[in-house]
Amino acid sequence: MNSASPIRFARSLLAGTLAGASLLISTHALAAEPIKLGILEDQSGNFAIAVIPKIYAYQLAVDEINAKGGVLGRQLKIIHYDTQSDNTRFQEFARRQIQQDKVDVIFGAFSSASREAIRPIMDRAKQLYFYNNQYEGGVCDSNVFVTGAVPEQQFSTLIPWMMEKYGKKVYTIAADYNFGQISAEWVRNIVKEQGGTMVGEEFIPLSVSQFSQTIQNIQKAKPDVLVTLLVGANQASFYEQQASANLNFPMASSVNVGQAYEHKRFKAPALKDMYVTANYVEEVVSPASDDFKKRFRAKFPKVEYINQEAANAYDAIYLYKAGVEKAGSIDQAKVKAALGSGGICTDGPSGKVCIDPKSHHTSHRIYLIHVKADHSVDIPKVWDDIQPYWLGTVGCDLSKKADQSQYTPSNLPKK
Repeated sequence: MNSASPIRFARSLLAGTLAGASLLISTHALAAEPIKLGILEDQSGNFAIAVIPKIYAYQLAVDEINAKGGVLGRQLKIIHYDTQSDNTRFQEFARRQIQQDKVDVIFGAFSSASREAIRPIMDRAKQLYFYNNQYEGGVCDSNVFVTGAVPEQQFSTLIPWMMEKYGKKVYTIAADYNFGQISAEWVRNIVKEQGGTMVGEEFIPLSVSQFSQTIQNIQKAKPDVLVTLLVGANQASFYEQQASANLNFPMASSVNVGQAYEHKRFKAPALKDMYVTANYVEEVVSPASDDFKKRFRAKFPKVEYINQEAANAYDAIYLYKAGVEKAGSIDQAKVKAALGSGGICTDGPSGKVCIDPKSHHTSHRIYLIHVKADHSVDIPKVWDDIQPYWLGTVGCDLSKKADQSQYTPSNLPKK
């Protein structure tokens, strides 16, 4: 060995040590990076009243999880854009979160139109996406997980109960887009199955805020039950107008009270004898609900109402956490496989909810909410552990076959 060899050996050893140290530092830095949660929700715009409690609920869940050490030793970080109830903004921000922010999961959208505006973007990117809203049902999508209630949980309980109590003549008024149209189809089918009669059906554009002609149509039809599937600030004006006209028919809804808490915001008796099936409302009294409300209001004391969608958003964060922990990774393909593998559950504000592997929807306890003349509410019936069974029975099975479709009772999967 010449005299230079020990020097070269020492330099080589030092270089190797520094490279190893650099790799170790890089690995530790990577491990410490937060898990990025994309939130696309309407902090302003037509749906903001119902959505703001959802935004708070995401933050509550994230703060709780981070305070306990995060997920897989990593903190959760929210990246939120205000979509302003504008579907173009939903699309713009969805692309930004996927392409620039490189988020690990996306949560968001209130209306079905907003969901359908961004779902193709999610599917092209194979982006893991949680939709946390009550809706018209039928989305069978390998990339999408749904924590909101669906028709077989809401209408299959509500409509038969209303027809038995009040009679079998039914009139539906619904928002004129996919939520209202598909929901009305569910109502129509259930009324027929129960031996009832549809005495009227109207689809109303979201821009409409004057309902005198609709009220006259309902008065002429004299239904036993009025099903209201109206959405947004403009259409909400129907309720005070119908009360002024003394319409006085019992109303059934899957979308009111539990979302935009009209019973708190509107002057009584605008919602007198409205019955709503929801998977959560603030008026639910139970140890889980009471604890949730206490923690929520301690963090957000100015919140007007803790609604159904806040519970769904809160559950979604914890379901994602459970999926990541089961996968042992934030790799989206692995997390989707874990979430759809069965046994992914969380104990939320209304009790235990679990993801159905076939449809990627969640089970729910369903409450029948009755609004009285003074706008106080009672809960005359509770259905426990109602499964999101419909998609699985008609041929959607995401545990066996990938799909990216939305099905309806008149548009079923091909066998």
